[in-house]
Amino acid sequence: MQALFQPGDVKTFQRVVRKEDCAAFDSGLVHPVYATFALARDAEWCCRLFVLEMKEADEEGIGTMLSLQHVSPALEGSTVDFRATVKTLNGHEIICTLEIKVGDRVIATGENGQKVLKKEKLEAVFQKLQR
Repeated sequence: MQALFQPGDVKTFQRVVRKEDCAAFDSGLVHPVYATFALARDAEWCCRLFVLEMKEADEEGIGTMLSLQHVSPALEGSTVDFRATVKTLNGHEIICTLEIKVGDRVIATGENGQKVLKKEKLEAVFQKLQR
């Protein structure tokens, strides 16, 4: 793993809320706003942007935690701005704080953790779980 980042470093990501990002379950569409689970997926992606640069060819990232406080809606078609800031780096784990906005309005905050591990170690764990 490459030590490229330090606390305070920032990655950003932007998503226009699509129909498939809206809250829907087996019973159908709940409402035409960004679903919390889609928001969480994209929040994790923003932190993963650090991992993509940090990991070596024989390594992969895996999520370790996600905490998200979804406080305001984003309508379908809204442009959502994600900001992940490195909070801590501890060994092979990175923890990022998250701030997610539509314009100047905060729609969510939280934290995400990712760990960089050797692919062979991950594969061994996956194989063990399949037994």
